[in-house]
Amino acid sequence: MRVAGRDPHAVSERPLEPLWRGLLFYRVLTLLSTTAVVLWTLDDHASPAGAVAVQAVMAAWTAYLARGYFGGRPRGRLALADLAVTCGVIATTPLVQTPAQIAADAPVSGSIWTPCAVLACALAYGVRGGLGGAVLLCTVLLAVSARWQDEVGDIQLIVLVAVSIGFASTVLRRQARRLSAAVAAQAAMAERERLARAVHDGVLQVLGYVHRRGAALGGDAGTLAALAGEQEVALRTLLTTGGAPTDGHGDRDLADALRMLGSARVSVSTPAHPVPLPAHAVDELVAVVGAALANVALHVGPDAPAWVLVEDMGREVEISVRDEGPGIPEGRLAEAERQGRLGVARSMVGRVRDLGGTISCETGPGRGTEWIVRMVREQA
Repeated sequence: MRVAGRDPHAVSERPLEPLWRGLLFYRVLTLLSTTAVVLWTLDDHASPAGAVAVQAVMAAWTAYLARGYFGGRPRGRLALADLAVTCGVIATTPLVQTPAQIAADAPVSGSIWTPCAVLACALAYGVRGGLGGAVLLCTVLLAVSARWQDEVGDIQLIVLVAVSIGFASTVLRRQARRLSAAVAAQAAMAERERLARAVHDGVLQVLGYVHRRGAALGGDAGTLAALAGEQEVALRTLLTTGGAPTDGHGDRDLADALRMLGSARVSVSTPAHPVPLPAHAVDELVAVVGAALANVALHVGPDAPAWVLVEDMGREVEISVRDEGPGIPEGRLAEAERQGRLGVARSMVGRVRDLGGTISCETGPGRGTEWIVRMVREQA
């Protein structure tokens, strides 16, 4: 998919790339300008050699950043290092300029090159990064100035630009995430349509035939027919609605994912609001609930009703799966594990424990079975 002639994946992964390139271009232009001014007024400096050395450091640092920003290195860390180097450049002002230059409000060391570090922090960390960088830079600037009143205009300009660039970077990142989610949703829809065509011509027709034929035969075939009918409904629902999508933070809606397990005999009750959990945790919990429902169909009966309840208690999420079967005899689960039948241990208990949650079973003769899974969000 193309959007306005541009690959949307590239836009979403590096939404600020044009601004970083523009910042580098501005940095080079300001470096040339300040170097020209320093060379023109070199004889007026207290230390001409020191002034030239500072310009050399600025040039070398600009070249290093040019490679670092576009060489795969973490831009946030480079921006912080840039701010530190820039403050050091400004701090050399009393060493390379004469008292007369400082009193006359001559440009400090680095001059218009120095705000580049604040812009880099704003691009990397948004409004907070821009403001923090501006405060630190302006503090150093006031420390080397003869009169703070002379710097008010420059300080205002630096702060306003830092806030503007920081806000722009935040908006661009947010729009990039939305674009990425839209592209992923469209790709998922196209894939579902492709799978729907393929599955409809094969699996769904077979399940439909088994459902109809088994229902006509009755007996054990009728049991298979009921199971085939449920799987047909579940598969059609999956193909038409898709699974719960993953957001930009890697979370999925547990409630949406579990609602996919609902059927004529399975009632799923969830909160009206999303219940976000890490995507891998949602997949595992759906598998746990699916295993519990499969046990209901196997041990209680294919037509036996079951209830799934999801409760969002803030820091903790609780899932319960309940049936009205005869219950599990005391010691039966431990005996099955000793016999090597590890379905419950591996499919349910093992999955939940690997996620850091807890699972318990409340059962008894004549009162059905209820599996209760509890997950603490920080552990999920």
